[in-house]
This record gives sequence, structure tokens and C-alpha cells, in this order.
Amino acid sequence: MSAPRRSSIREQVSAEEWQARVDLAAAYRLVALYGWDDLIFTHISARVPGADHHFLLNPYGLMFEEVTASSLVKIDLDGQKVMASAYAINPAGFTIHSAVHAARQDALCVMHLHTDYGIAVSAQQDGLLPISQQAMFPLASLAYHDYEGLALNEDEKPRLVADLSDKNYMILRNHGLLTIGKNAAEAFLSMYILQHACKIQILAQSGGSELHRVAEPIVNLAAKQLSAVTVGQGAQLAWPGLLRKLDRIDSSFRD
Repeated sequence: MSAPRRSSIREQVSAEEWQARVDLAAAYRLVALYGWDDLIFTHISARVPGADHHFLLNPYGLMFEEVTASSLVKIDLDGQKVMASAYAINPAGFTIHSAVHAARQDALCVMHLHTDYGIAVSAQQDGLLPISQQAMFPLASLAYHDYEGLALNEDEKPRLVADLSDKNYMILRNHGLLTIGKNAAEAFLSMYILQHACKIQILAQSGGSELHRVAEPIVNLAAKQLSAVTVGQGAQLAWPGLLRKLDRIDSSFRD
């Protein structure tokens, strides 16, 4: 007599949760593809659709290029697993994410990365400078949080949340970058723009000449113009193309 078939993760979750899993796995693969990963460290978390405050996080120990929809671990705000999984998570790595998810109902996806250019800008006294069109996007909604050591202290959460306030981009001083979105697409596109702005800044500074800054009135004007330009659909327009890119390279993120 054959053993009973073990149901797949896809069969155990709603269609909405499965789609969130696919999108989050895609975000992990894209971070690896663009070279923004830091081995197995840093995280992207996404809230599971529904009334429960449950979240999806990467299995601790998998490289970002190995993450799949079914391997993502479902946890609660305390970082405890709420669905059986063969994988463990890094509870300490969820400290920043849990603080943001708990404080912001609109933070359905939180992306935190340690990119070289992001950390380089985070270490500069003036932070992100208004020297490129790419910088206009994050400057319209940018927060900073001072470094307090490894993100293991629960007491740091209220300070981080207060610094973030209603912003969608954050530069963690001497640490890295953070973006939030209503889904993985928004969080990824925001990170793409912020990382790109940081890279442009470091490249411009390497030229050795004085940088030309965009005047403050123009920065303020650009902040008002951006919502009209994207009509809130920038991520939704770019995301399908990014998924097609991944599918051409390796579609196993969907497994």
C-alpha cells in the first residue's frame, strides 16, 4: 500500500497567498540577479493576504537565487512559524521588518538590503543628494535612522518607526537601505530607484569636481510631479516585464 500523498504548499494556501508567494520569491530572485544580495543575509518580507497578521520570509540559509514560492516560511509578528516548514528563519533578521509591519498597515512588503552603493551613501553626512532625476523619487518620501548596532534590540523598534513615520524610503545610517510597498512590485521598484540614485551619487562624486545640485524649489516641484507621472502604476507596469525576464532565465521561483 502506497503512502498517502503529502499535499503541496500551493494546495494548502489560498490563491491570493500563492500569488503573494510567487511575487515575493520573484523579488528575491531579482535582488540576486541585480547583485544586491548579501549572501544569505538581509530580508524581504510580505504580509499574507487576509485577516491574520502573518508574513512570508525567506528560509534562513538559502541563497536569494534559490528562494521559491513554496520554500517561503509563514510567520507571525513575533517571528514564530504558523505553518509547518522544513526551513528555519532568522528571528533577529525580522526585527526591523516586524516593527514596520506592525506600525504601518500599508507596509505589505518591506525590503531591506545591504548594497554597496546604499551603504556608501548611508555613511555620508549629507545622505542622498539631489543630483539626479532618480534621486527625486526617494527624496520625495525619504527618512533616516541612525545606527544602533546589530538590529537585535526590541527597544530600537519605536525609534525606527518614529523615524520612518509615513515615508516609503529609508536610509539606515552605516547599514543599508529600506523600502516599503503595498506589494512586492512596489517595494522592489522603490528599491531599484533608491539603489540607482545611490550608485549615481557615488559615481558622480568619484569625478572629483563639485557637484551641481538640483535647486530646492525644483526638488519640491518634482515631488508633486512624480505622482502624476506614474499615476500610481509604475510598479504594476514594470513588474510584468521583470517577471518575464526571470521566466526567460529561470522560472523555478514559481515552484
